[in-house]
Amino acid sequence: MNACTVCKYITNKERCPVCGNPTSDNWSGLLIITKPEESELANELNIDLAGEYCLRVR
Repeated sequence: MNACTVCKYITNKERCPVCGNPTSDNWSGLLIITKPEESELANELNIDLAGEYCLRVR
């Protein structure tokens, strides 16, 4: 699994399907957002799309 270097979305692809930026396999911390419109954490992190995100990516 890789994580986007910008939006931190976790994917299998070399480029992020959400924002198109490159991904990295060097990431840590897993955050699963199911209802971004109701989540205070998603709001703080500017996450608008449900999915899996990392907390830190290098």
